Amino acid sequence: MGDEVNWLDEQQLQSWRRFAALLVVLPAALDGEMQRRAGLTQFEYGVMAGLSEAPGRAMRISALAQFAQGSLSRLSHLLKRLERRGWVRRELDPVDGRYTNAILTDEGYARIVEIAPGHVADVRRLVVDVLTPAQLRHLGEISDRLLRGIAPGPC
Repeated sequence: MGDEVNWLDEQQLQSWRRFAALLVVLPAALDGEMQRRAGLTQFEYGVMAGLSEAPGRAMRISALAQFAQGSLSRLSHLLKRLERRGWVRRELDPVDGRYTNAILTDEGYARIVEIAPGHVADVRRLVVDVLTPAQLRHLGEISDRLLRGIAPGPC
């Protein structure tokens, strides 16, 4: 093909390897703790937490999928499971009936209130408290830049 490969230099390679390791280890650690403590995945928790913070604890399913960084199919399967537990219900959007809203029930909200302190403790222990305030701010800025490069638009 004749194209020259722009190989990573040693510093770039080491940085990439450390970051790639973090991409594997951190989600597994958070998910493992969430599963152990609450019997939920991080994705399930994130969807329910997002609904808990939305006005009226409701969000269009399409917006919720974008918020949760998940496909509509994955979110639909998750919502079925959460509905069976009584934590979420789906209703047509009263403003525009072409859309469906996911609504966090009172029981679902109570579950998030119960789980949230443990999740915050995990996030603090694994990320927030091991970084200085400046490092944490930089982590947010770096994360924003990487997300914009992968999926331009609101993340």
